[in-house]
Amino acid sequence: MLSQLMMFFGFFALVLVSVYWVNTAVRLFDRLISDNQSVWVFLELSALSLPNVIRLMLPVAAFVATVYATQRMASESELVVMQATGFSPYRLARPAIYFGLVVALFLSALSHVLVPMARTRLNERNTEISENITSKFLTEGAFMHPSPAITLFIRKISQSGELGDLFLSDRRQPGSETLYTAKRAFLARSDSGPKLVMLDGMAQTLRAETSGAPRLSVTRFENFTYDIGGLIAARGPRQPQLEERATMALLAPDDALLAETGATRAQALFEGHDRFAKPALTLSLVLVAFAAMQGGGFSRFGMWRQITLASGLFILLFFLSNLADKAAVRSDGSVPLAYLPAVIGLAAAAALLALSTRRRHPPRLALASGGTPA
Repeated sequence: MLSQLMMFFGFFALVLVSVYWVNTAVRLFDRLISDNQSVWVFLELSALSLPNVIRLMLPVAAFVATVYATQRMASESELVVMQATGFSPYRLARPAIYFGLVVALFLSALSHVLVPMARTRLNERNTEISENITSKFLTEGAFMHPSPAITLFIRKISQSGELGDLFLSDRRQPGSETLYTAKRAFLARSDSGPKLVMLDGMAQTLRAETSGAPRLSVTRFENFTYDIGGLIAARGPRQPQLEERATMALLAPDDALLAETGATRAQALFEGHDRFAKPALTLSLVLVAFAAMQGGGFSRFGMWRQITLASGLFILLFFLSNLADKAAVRSDGSVPLAYLPAVIGLAAAAALLALSTRRRHPPRLALASGGTPA
């Protein structure tokens, strides 16, 4: 039974992760292509986003695998045979418990180790890409607006990075506009920031006069250096996020951590405890699914009532999880609410198993009253 649960879990996890990841990768691909990034950057960022996608999909895959495996074993009379040999619902639940613990341990490894590492690297790469002038602003054949007062057009960009037929409009000075045109240009780095070096071009400056018509000045140049560092808003050092921090640091957040992340103490505590609460919730989802599938008797219409009950409890637990998460971040004393959905799920699973046991072993009223059994 445990092997069947693991087999179906692997299948459903692969399907759900693939669907969710492809949907995320399509949006990421559109954004990177519009920023003129390479395919390798797309593959790197997609791989870095995969651990978090797996973390989100594992509870759903574990629940679906439990429902499907239990329904299949019941339809093939395997559960009936085990029940006929004297296996109680509690005894049958042991493989589900082991399966839930395995998934919870895997989810814990993702939450405590892999996801924080991947998110740190992903945020670093996103910061590097956002500060990459060449990929962000230089696109051939399109008008670009690095800032509200700047318009840039490049007809062609060669393989070596040389810019052909450049047009630049600078309207940052009030009452003045300068148009730069150049046959060739290229980017250069310097200690004071990136520079745009234009060759064989012309600068036309139109200034508004207080009296009379505007005045136009034309200057031709062989080479001209334009500071484009001002086109990019100044960025401070990257602020780390809570999901990048180690679990032990989140469970005992100090003032330095709260100042760096800009989070409250309740948010830091919730992030740390949530890494334990979500694996526990996954275990409870598995047990709820198995216990719900044990209820009811034989029906020619299949196990749709049990599946509906399991699905309803699954939705209810996720709804309670969302409410508990919102309440847990409000204050330090509300953080234990993150464990409430898992506790409710375990209690519901125990109640369903107890109810299933009573249905299979009804009290013998006739024998207790001294009657003769039929």
